[in-house]
Amino acid sequence: MKLLVVDDHPLILEALAQYVAEAEPAWTLLTALSRDDALRVLALHADCDAMLLDLALPGTRGLAFLAELRRERPRLPIVVLSATHDRATIDGALAAGARGYLAKRADAAEVIAAVKAALRGGRPVASASDPRARASGAWPVGMEIGFTQRQSDVLRLLVQGKPNKLICRDLALSEGTVKVHVSAILRALNVHTRTQAVVELARRGVDVESVRVG
Repeated sequence: MKLLVVDDHPLILEALAQYVAEAEPAWTLLTALSRDDALRVLALHADCDAMLLDLALPGTRGLAFLAELRRERPRLPIVVLSATHDRATIDGALAAGARGYLAKRADAAEVIAAVKAALRGGRPVASASDPRARASGAWPVGMEIGFTQRQSDVLRLLVQGKPNKLICRDLALSEGTVKVHVSAILRALNVHTRTQAVVELARRGVDVESVRVG
């Protein structure tokens, strides 16, 4: 089974790769960072079985790309995996042809279950606005972390997959200072790696672009 994940955050792709490798080792995970990248992968893998798609890709409107994919690959089940999960966006994605819709805070089991449901012809939908999800505790409420302004700046670049040297350049900081900030961020999130940090932020429902500062 081939699953294509399209997301412009490398650490999200890495986290999902770990999820799939552990939960479904027989699956082959394909990845793409952009619209053009996704189209190239699909051209090389005509036998792709399903897709997880982030709507917020740079250089293209998410729903427009989704509609394009539906025209070009009408039999390909596409499940949206997005940080945006209001009812209007969910309804718009389903109307544009998505087979299902998940918030990015979904855990490994929920992602795998949604893909399997889509392959069977189902339409899995779960988000923070779903009262059943809130009642079950599947989608934790967003938490204020209390990072400083500079830690927030480092975090945004960290989530983009930038190494310490590029973070130093972009923020005009020494490498030692960046290492201190990264260590503080990982400690605050109670994780050990950058990939785990991305997963933890998603599980907490935190939008990195609007992390609160203390």
